[in-house]
Amino acid sequence: MSNLLKVSSSPHVRAKDDSSIIMLYVIIALMPTTLFGIINFGVRALLLVSVCIASCVLSEFLFEKAVGKKSTIGDLSAAVTGLLLALNLPHTLPVWQAVLGSVFAIVVVKMLFGGLGQNFMNPALGGRVFLLISFAGTMTHFEYDGLAGPTPLASIGGGNVNTLDMLIGRTAGTIGETSTICILIGAIILILLGVIDLVIPGVYILTFSIFVILFGGHGFDTSFLVAHLCGGGLMLGAFFMATDYVTSPITPLGKVIFGICLGILTGIFRFFGNSAEGVSYAIIFCNLLVPLIEKITVPRAFGISREVKSNE
Repeated sequence: MSNLLKVSSSPHVRAKDDSSIIMLYVIIALMPTTLFGIINFGVRALLLVSVCIASCVLSEFLFEKAVGKKSTIGDLSAAVTGLLLALNLPHTLPVWQAVLGSVFAIVVVKMLFGGLGQNFMNPALGGRVFLLISFAGTMTHFEYDGLAGPTPLASIGGGNVNTLDMLIGRTAGTIGETSTICILIGAIILILLGVIDLVIPGVYILTFSIFVILFGGHGFDTSFLVAHLCGGGLMLGAFFMATDYVTSPITPLGKVIFGICLGILTGIFRFFGNSAEGVSYAIIFCNLLVPLIEKITVPRAFGISREVKSNE
């Protein structure tokens, strides 16, 4: 009876999983993609993954040491940022550029804005876009089986591509984007563990698919559509970066609007811009829209009329 009468401030119900457990789940879910990338691209991919994780963790530790803050590297968020950044890099990227991108992701995008929970965009994508702008040549240089060339998505306009190879991962691309099957295995793990739901990635993929059919110039061509869904890091971005707790909406309607914006912007960047992908830019741009999306989609409190809420 005493427990029923106990009065305390909210939250009254607490989840058993803290940030470190959730980040550990994300790392586990990324393992199929990471291991495949290392097998696919060799020891160079392993080196970049190790360097990015170490650089991100060390950057966070040194920054907090310099400003006199308690170390937060135990929450594993820096390790997740490093892993995601590495998976978004070509395995041929010089190591020093990977280190620079890692430092930018942690120090500039994350820590200067207050650390975990305060960053305004996904740190891994912020680091990737920084590298794309600064080192476009090395960031767009892809090799597979010793041959240099464009990704299948970049060359799709010149002819048909082998969608089976794109599903399995027998193609050029970044370390983590090549095998769609491995990414989907990781996504299923996250869904089963309750880390993410299907709203944002589902609406994102559906909206982009409709955009491809309407404006891709091929109509309802399944091979063309599947190639665009499998290429350019769309699946990796949809399930592992667009669903980031900090930089995505929490309101139900906001998630739908967020997913629609992602699909439309990715389509615009791919078909009407000079970039072969557009996923990174679309997610970052939509990250900036999250405060506005949440402001216009916040549910009304029970018993509060629209007139009273608008007056406030």
